[in-house]
Amino acid sequence: MVSKVMEWLQDKAPGFNQLSDEELEAVSDFSFLWSLFEARILDSSGSAGRIRRAVHDWHASGMLEAEALDEELAYFRQRYFANGHFTYHFDHLHLRRNDFEEVVRAVIDGTDNDPRNRVIAILILVFRFRNNLFHGLKWQYYLADQKDNFATANSVLVKVLEKHDPTIAG
Repeated sequence: MVSKVMEWLQDKAPGFNQLSDEELEAVSDFSFLWSLFEARILDSSGSAGRIRRAVHDWHASGMLEAEALDEELAYFRQRYFANGHFTYHFDHLHLRRNDFEEVVRAVIDGTDNDPRNRVIAILILVFRFRNNLFHGLKWQYYLADQKDNFATANSVLVKVLEKHDPTIAG
């Protein structure tokens, strides 16, 4: 059964009625997962700085396990870096001055494989998806072709929540 809001979006929002059920599901799942992640992991204060502090805390306590996100990192590397150059997708992340762009770039191009920086970069990419979705930038593309991005981000969020949220972990 389709909600009234979904009917309205399909009727009024440009491109919305073109989205597959899988695309809608991935974006919807992301909205809920990000909200839980921000509340439980970032103390309801989502920022690149808070992400970095959380990762450093996990590292200091011996709970980082960066290799658990290797598959997601591989996806981001192939999407954002190809043939020795950053792809046009990278610019569309709209990284801001305080998003540790130099760390994200070095991890994505493979010049930095420090476990802390890998996790920081992955979570900042997910954070940019969040900002670009909730601040409207993803609507410039009518949310099309975003399923893999959001499915990958959802995988990251689930893994991090399972590992680092004491109400879920264990």
